Amino acid sequence: MNNFKLKSLGFYGATIAGVLILFKAVSAYGESNLKAPPVISGSYRITLDEKLPNCNQTDTSILKIQQSGIYVNASLSPEDANSENATSDEKTHPLSGILRNQELNLSGKIDGSALCNIASTENAPFHSAKMQMQLLDKGNFTGQLTVSGVSQNFKFTAIPQKAQEKSQSVKKH
Repeated sequence: MNNFKLKSLGFYGATIAGVLILFKAVSAYGESNLKAPPVISGSYRITLDEKLPNCNQTDTSILKIQQSGIYVNASLSPEDANSENATSDEKTHPLSGILRNQELNLSGKIDGSALCNIASTENAPFHSAKMQMQLLDKGNFTGQLTVSGVSQNFKFTAIPQKAQEKSQSVKKH
């Protein structure tokens, strides 16, 4: 009977030691190789590098981003629509995509009014769009916007609104 207890204790001790070693190895791997993506949620002021054709308005729009890990939802709206009273269309975040290796690719529908009603008609105010962006330092993005029905691709820069507001307040003082 003594022999049976000694074998059981040895077996359970070895099993527990093996699990602890395995846990330590998996934890070390996770800490060194698995990194969370950068947080990019928020509002960004989009400034186009070139002026929109047949447009007298400013070339800025607001990109609102919501993030869950690498998955991203966003909406693009005109700058003057940037208020706390967001419409239901803005809350739906019609653009979606994935953040990988500091690159964000979004696709979906945008309201033509976000881009000076470019190629918009009463029957088709929304357009399919793709945005490819590269995350730069300080949370800024640079990228390209492709809109269905428009032959031109639009290059842009996106600056987080909080950072832009701080830089403008420093210039005023």
